[in-house]
Amino acid sequence: MFKKILIANRGEIACRVIRTARRMGIQTVAVYSDADADALHVREADEAVRIGPPPSSESYLRGERIIEACKETGAEAVHPGYGFLSENAEFARALAAAGIVFIGPNVEAIAAMGDKIESKKLAAKADVSSVPGHLEPLRDSDEAARIARGIGYPVMLKASAGGGGKGMRIARNDQEAREGFRSAQNEARSSFADDRVFVEKYIEEPRHIEIQVLGDAHGNVIYLGERECSIQRRHQKVIEEAPSPFLDERTRQAMGEQAVRLAKAVGYRSAGTVEFIVDRDRNFYFLEMNTRLQVEHPVTEIVTGLDLVELMIRIAAGEKLPLRQEDVQLSGWAIEARIYAEDPFRNFLPSIGRLVRYFPPEGAGIRVDTGVYEGAEISMFYDPMIAKLVTSGPTREAAIRRMRDALDAFHIRGVSHNIPFLAAVMTKPRFVEGRLSTNFIAEEFAGGFTGADLPAADVSQLVAVGAVVQRRVAEREASISGQLPGRGAKIDESWVVVLGEEQHEVRVTREGGLYLVASDVSRHEVATEWQPGNPLLHVTIDGNPSVWQIEREGTGFRLFHAGVSSLVRVLRPQAARLLALMPVKQPPDLSRFLLSPMPGLLVRVSVSEGQEVKAGEELAVIEAMKMENVLRAERDATIGAIKAKAGDSLAVDQVILEFQ
Repeated sequence: MFKKILIANRGEIACRVIRTARRMGIQTVAVYSDADADALHVREADEAVRIGPPPSSESYLRGERIIEACKETGAEAVHPGYGFLSENAEFARALAAAGIVFIGPNVEAIAAMGDKIESKKLAAKADVSSVPGHLEPLRDSDEAARIARGIGYPVMLKASAGGGGKGMRIARNDQEAREGFRSAQNEARSSFADDRVFVEKYIEEPRHIEIQVLGDAHGNVIYLGERECSIQRRHQKVIEEAPSPFLDERTRQAMGEQAVRLAKAVGYRSAGTVEFIVDRDRNFYFLEMNTRLQVEHPVTEIVTGLDLVELMIRIAAGEKLPLRQEDVQLSGWAIEARIYAEDPFRNFLPSIGRLVRYFPPEGAGIRVDTGVYEGAEISMFYDPMIAKLVTSGPTREAAIRRMRDALDAFHIRGVSHNIPFLAAVMTKPRFVEGRLSTNFIAEEFAGGFTGADLPAADVSQLVAVGAVVQRRVAEREASISGQLPGRGAKIDESWVVVLGEEQHEVRVTREGGLYLVASDVSRHEVATEWQPGNPLLHVTIDGNPSVWQIEREGTGFRLFHAGVSSLVRVLRPQAARLLALMPVKQPPDLSRFLLSPMPGLLVRVSVSEGQEVKAGEELAVIEAMKMENVLRAERDATIGAIKAKAGDSLAVDQVILEFQ
């Protein structure tokens, strides 16, 4: 077994590998760019080596620098995590030449499966079901449109070296095929230094279901069940689960056997994933093989009881698989939600900055894989993932219920995050019933995510919680020492709870550990031990426990629950009457400006001063988190002054141009 390994990655996956290596008694070496000098994976590793400036092309993608770090530290093997160099055959080959073990598959398998075009040809030879398409690289946008038209719309344009949702576009007509080809090619060139793009038929109402495989150097290959990864946005997985609520045992076995057959065809060793598209009739088609550890591997670990990172390390060290196919047993259910630093209310644009507060949830059936800590920075240079939240239970219903509670308890401040969106997904009837497809988000959140997609706040509960919070604050103030005899603080029982323009009269009394809340909308019995200053409010309402997040905001409290944010003010009756007379301040009119919705690099300004534009016309393109974002005109207008130029680094809400 290895004595020391280097993790050629960053963030949560680097921390994940370090955790297993430590348990196995293996020392670890972290690598970092200047942007990650204070990162969690650097702190947790036994050693750390700087490999370059922040851009990944100058640090984490520099294979020669990784090899130098191995030689400097005496690391015998490299675990690549996912992304970066994890599926780079040249890197694996260079490691072998340097006498360093690659904790991953053999070079031949990486080369064969890493190219989507070649992998589909191999899959066909191995008698694995494949999606119809044109498997030669497209020369230009005109050819893309011509071939797509021949296959029949809709089609999917894909970067041959792509992954992680980058370099992928759906096209439903010639214009979209041409535009999609150019965008996919640009993203592929930027992310993978390989701009080859091919086209295949897009399966309507598809489900994305993948099979986890394990192979060793002794010819043994097994599959560990499936993962349902159909909840995607922009082809990027958001929520995954194991097992799939859709597959029956017959289909599961057939998919597993095909995945094993493909892995054996390339002599696969290590952990890998064979991805399939499954239609409404459970017909399945090979999509691609990821020759690495997947982001969503924790759900498989939970339902199988196996540590995939440990198995990868043992396989790389030459050991045989410790189990056979008949030994694989699936137990319970697991769901993973990816917590991203992005603003779902602004079309999921990335958010960067410091994590001012960071308290992940804890408890039975909760796992949090993260690479950050309170005070850490979310950088513009890398993927905006904050953490992977995984919940489990004996049934799918139990895992969903635990996920809802865990999302309520996940306390993040300083950057925007997608927890409200994830909470909304968890409440959708289609999700609860397991009626999923890769179109789920587009169909359930048509027109984008807004506050209207969240469940309506329970007014009676908000009133009760707000009133009890105020009562707890009053009790604490009344308990402060040093008060004059006979002049102690009085605890009022009558209040007015203000929710927006609504006012609700309420009376709060206490009987032992229970607060009795009587208002004009309901009556509740509330129990809590919350203390002022604690950001988490654990409360039981009429016998039903729940968790809320709470923080002071002006003269009130901001309460967060089930993805909903509510400002609650609890006032004395006279103050409430005066509040109703206050004028409402109107927000400034910013409709004359095109503002940057995110921090990022201004790639181009597509218009000029004095130009007339139509609604939907491209105005500018911003690159952030390795993704291009096109800003379009919301209405017909004339361009006035242009305030920024290509190459500028933009802040959030920075003015790009002004309309006349």
